[in-house]
Amino acid sequence: MTTTQPTTIEDLVRKNRTCRRFYENQPVDRDTLCQLINLARLSASAANRQPLKYILSWEKKKNQVIFPCLAWAGYLTEWKGPRAGERPAAYIIITGDTTITDNFWCDHGIAAQSILLGAREMGLAGCMIGAFNEKKLRTGLAIPDHLALLLVIALGKPKEQVVIEEVGPDNDIRYWRDRSGIHHVPKRKLEDIILP
Repeated sequence: MTTTQPTTIEDLVRKNRTCRRFYENQPVDRDTLCQLINLARLSASAANRQPLKYILSWEKKKNQVIFPCLAWAGYLTEWKGPRAGERPAAYIIITGDTTITDNFWCDHGIAAQSILLGAREMGLAGCMIGAFNEKKLRTGLAIPDHLALLLVIALGKPKEQVVIEEVGPDNDIRYWRDRSGIHHVPKRKLEDIILP
């Protein structure tokens, strides 16, 4: 009889790599998105104000409004983003309700990480996107002015392999893709980030 070890938080963090290519035809439904938002809801919030509000998109028409508003992979200058068939199946737009507070501190980062760890546990992957055309996105989705647009999370079944490797002697931290399409992410050594 074989037993499987439960996934540790380190396993989940290692698997939780930014993914930019997806199986677009494999849907992510509203219930799944709501489960992920619930993880964000249960996460820490500065002064427990809980000012974050979420816009969900899982249907093709709404996804098509969101996709052209996004910028993808700044280090991959020749790549213009996922092509048709590799685009996200769903999105979560994290907003901050300015009627509650005008300072969201790190709430959206905490919420986004909870969402992405939960997605990874479900076999999904995602990409936090902070580079987007705010005016176009706000207009396209008729987002009210009192909601500050903070992050867009692209989600779907991952279509790419991402590997972590050690930063080389040149100290270059830029991610890159090899000829096979494998996405390489250099990480600094543990001893290089802990101060004496």
